[in-house]
Amino acid sequence: MKSGKLPIDLLKKVLKRYSIVDPTVIVGPKIGEDAAVIDPGKKSKHYWVVTSDPITFTTDEIGYYGVVVNINDIATRGATPKYFLATLLFPEKGSDQKIVNKTFRQIHDACRRFNVSFVGGHTEITPGLDRIILSGHMIGEVKKENLVKTSGARAGDLLLMVKGVCIEGTSIIAREKGKELLAKGFHPSFIKRAKSFIFNPGIDVLKATQIACRHASIHSMHDPTEGGLINGIVEMAIASEKEFEVDLEKVFVYEESRILCGEFGINPLGTIASGSLLLTLSPKDLPALQKAFQRASIPFQVIGRVKRGPARILRVDGKRKKELKPLPRDEILKIF
Repeated sequence: MKSGKLPIDLLKKVLKRYSIVDPTVIVGPKIGEDAAVIDPGKKSKHYWVVTSDPITFTTDEIGYYGVVVNINDIATRGATPKYFLATLLFPEKGSDQKIVNKTFRQIHDACRRFNVSFVGGHTEITPGLDRIILSGHMIGEVKKENLVKTSGARAGDLLLMVKGVCIEGTSIIAREKGKELLAKGFHPSFIKRAKSFIFNPGIDVLKATQIACRHASIHSMHDPTEGGLINGIVEMAIASEKEFEVDLEKVFVYEESRILCGEFGINPLGTIASGSLLLTLSPKDLPALQKAFQRASIPFQVIGRVKRGPARILRVDGKRKKELKPLPRDEILKIF
């Protein structure tokens, strides 16, 4: 099998066959639902929200990446991230106290930035690895009446994309191919700016989800990651069992992303996309949310609409419509 996520059809089969749930599991394993939701009991006003996400594409700033991608999964439930655990696997070659301290410092700084407690995990030197692997685990909570599911999209909803694509992919390309880009004549300031995309415009969506949930009735939220925007929308369609019509011409792609993706023959719409946020809401709630995002200087675009129909996405180009299939692997893998 090729690198990347398991094929959607295979994942559906294994989840259906091997998942074990009980009545306290409000949201269990399902395509597009990136965080589980557990009811701790009738006396509690909150649900527990739990998720797990690894970092495997890059090692530079791996601690920050690991914390933030897990925060995003919690945030798209309308929840507050609270506790972080990390399993850290260091390769035998090249690992020393300096690398270990650097990784733990990155985790610590990221947790402080987002008011999350780093509470545990596991660390070891692992044979057979050529790079650090971080598998993060995040626990959060949400008031029961405020829970948002990926599967909550409703016919008639608008599909919004907050910020643009591909923020995470741009930073990874610049960090993994920095020397090659310099040799090709790219200016150091351009490469530095692209590397910093993880911080500005940023791969986190916590602030955007909090604003959205305060100012509108959000039916569905999703954090498009591996497979990029296209696979993110496909996952929303599968989870909600709805048809999504999307105008890809309205998708904002950062100029640095266009340049770097063009250089390596990568489709930015299919490249790992942490930092973007997809959400659906009723058209009547759009004006209030628009004002809130504008006050916070958070850009967004209406890029589509949810309709009744089979679970799929249709690309709308004028009067023509064409079904978009999920990408078999993330475009970022072309540089590895």
